[in-house]
Amino acid sequence: MKTKYKTIFGPVPSRRFGRSLGVDLVPFKTCSLDCVFCQLGRTTDKTITRKEYILLQSVLEELTDWLDSEGTADYITLSGSGEPTLHSRFGEVLQFITSKTKIPSVLLTNGTLFYLPEVREAAAHADVVKISISVWDQTYFQHVNRPHPKLDFDKIVEGIRLFRNEHHGKIWIEVFLIDGVNTIPADVERIAQLIEGVRPDRIHLNTAVRPPAEDFVTALSNRELNKLAPLFHPTAEVIADFHADLTSHGQFNENAIVAMLQRRPCTAEQISKAFGMHLNETFKYLGDLLRTNQVMEVKKNQNKFYCVKKTKREQSAHQ
Repeated sequence: MKTKYKTIFGPVPSRRFGRSLGVDLVPFKTCSLDCVFCQLGRTTDKTITRKEYILLQSVLEELTDWLDSEGTADYITLSGSGEPTLHSRFGEVLQFITSKTKIPSVLLTNGTLFYLPEVREAAAHADVVKISISVWDQTYFQHVNRPHPKLDFDKIVEGIRLFRNEHHGKIWIEVFLIDGVNTIPADVERIAQLIEGVRPDRIHLNTAVRPPAEDFVTALSNRELNKLAPLFHPTAEVIADFHADLTSHGQFNENAIVAMLQRRPCTAEQISKAFGMHLNETFKYLGDLLRTNQVMEVKKNQNKFYCVKKTKREQSAHQ
């Protein structure tokens, strides 16, 4: 499975979607935003150009093969290296999933292109649409999300509201909170008021549980997140503290990564290549290992390396 496919990856443990099969429709870090908190690093191709980045036929062939040979997951999720709605035929991928399996589909999107009627129409084929909204105006949009210069925050929000009016399926909103940036209660209330106009089915609060694109991004504690959750309507769910129940396969991957890092520090890219994993999948496992203090992050020559934390006894032996 690990080296077999180029477009799909997993299933991987997800804090929201259990065991989720990822479908990656755009090249690495092709996105309309360059969010300071992105676990995949800075955007290298910031664009709002929609096209068939990856041939639809190749995506459908991989999904068909996976469904025929394995086909076990809680959700099939359009996510991965960038913004999936940039793919001009993502709606056809969602339609294919619905026609071929009872596994529900999820669209993970930043919502920036929902001002386009064709994007809203395509997104409506997903069983769940999860949209990220973490700010309340254009100024903070530029600071936190660093959008493509042609994107207007108010226009984006209006597009999301139109989608809610047109779509009767499940809409979830994720709010990413950065300590000292968008976490003053008055500011969180502004975000909550804006989201209330979208009328989502669920609201999730998230924070930097995985290594972010920028060093100044720091996480809120679970206590702080739970204190802010009642400001939302409906009351937000804190997902940052949810530790996915790893399957034996996922546990094997974590153990294998730790064993590799015991030999030498590696970047996320090196780990991905070594195990034939998608980068998104690698970061999920690294996130769990960082939270459980099994590995640590070290910066060297502008690169982030991961290594196994030494015990106090091991540290003393090297002194």
